[in-house]
Amino acid sequence: MTNGVGHEPVGELVQQASQQLTELVRGEMKLAQAEMTEKGKRYGKSGGLFGGTSLVGFLILQTLVTAVIAAVALVLPVWAAALIVTAVLGVIAAFLALSGKKQIGKAAPPMPQSTIENVKADVAEIKRSAHR
Repeated sequence: MTNGVGHEPVGELVQQASQQLTELVRGEMKLAQAEMTEKGKRYGKSGGLFGGTSLVGFLILQTLVTAVIAAVALVLPVWAAALIVTAVLGVIAAFLALSGKKQIGKAAPPMPQSTIENVKADVAEIKRSAHR
């Protein structure tokens, strides 16, 4: 092989390509780690907020149920009022559960989407470069 201007030995080119590929993989791994850390923080904050909301909502619901039972008890016996309110709450709970299930299906997967897309693009570019 000649060592003219712009010509590098094949071994050196392979070494450079290997080094660049290693750097690329490390960079993508750092990006994936950063993306997953950010998503984890957001899921953690959301969980805490939903937990607090649930507790306060539960206390409000207990007070409201007591008030509704007391109101219905003005017309019916207390046991019948409590039974009616319990049935209505059961229907509401079923509706909320089905709505929650639908929302989970719509949620984005907890995966590093942009990193996956970058890796796919990198692999495609490597394949294109290899076929030249």
